[in-house]
Amino acid sequence: MMLLLAGGGILSFNGGFAIWVLITMVIFLLIMGKYAVPVIMDALNEREGRIKDSLESAEKALARAEKISRDNEKALREAEQKAQKIRKEAIEEAEMLRAERIEKSKEEAEHMITNAKQSIEQEKKRALTELRDEVAQLAVQSASRIIDTELDTQKNNKLVDSFIKDISKN
Repeated sequence: MMLLLAGGGILSFNGGFAIWVLITMVIFLLIMGKYAVPVIMDALNEREGRIKDSLESAEKALARAEKISRDNEKALREAEQKAQKIRKEAIEEAEMLRAERIEKSKEEAEHMITNAKQSIEQEKKRALTELRDEVAQLAVQSASRIIDTELDTQKNNKLVDSFIKDISKN
């Protein structure tokens, strides 16, 4: 505290020292203004230009991204429409195939029924023919036993055939 009271304290002003500080400060500012400030300003301007370019590139990229997004949405809508169309066509085609198969199955069933009816009819005719032949033979045999000696076989067959024809007409 004694230094402060003697006049050499922190708050004391020394004129010579202040002039040297002022001179060095002016020299420093001149040197800085001539050599350092232009380099710093060039660097700042270059950085500002890069930032502007980056911002412009970002804006362009954003615009392209938005355009791509719109194009993608449009393509997605078109793809959905195509998918719906394909689904509709597939369903219609499946229905047509189903209808064709049903129709074909019906035709095959009708054909099978017709064939079965024809086969049954043929078997029925064959059975009737066999039955008539057997009845004729039995009738001839029984008649020949009854009339054993009175008629010959040829006459018997004629009688039986005429009898069967009369029966089939009834």
